[in-house]
Amino acid sequence: PPKLVTDKGDHIVIRPLAYCAEKDIARYARGMEFPIIPCNLCGSQENLQRQNIKEMLTAWERQYPGRSQTIFTAMQNIKPSHLLDAGLFDFRNLQLGTAVDEGDVAFD
Repeated sequence: PPKLVTDKGDHIVIRPLAYCAEKDIARYARGMEFPIIPCNLCGSQENLQRQNIKEMLTAWERQYPGRSQTIFTAMQNIKPSHLLDAGLFDFRNLQLGTAVDEGDVAFD
């Protein structure tokens, strides 16, 4: 997310470029001639799934233009009733004729 509180609750993490495409950030950085600073943090080590997923998304985007944006958009309107997490939504006590707060209104 673009802004979150750490697990300990003692810091707020702000990601100001969260909604920017990586290719747009890279193009801007090249245009501004920002220096490349070597980094060995997440994403640059070998044998991480991050690079595999990046390559998969790139291939999908080539084959199906707009798919990455569709995935990104789908993550912006999440309903707990659409997830498989019983800790977020009470599926066991779901009943007909009873409206669910923050539920899906598409079928109403």
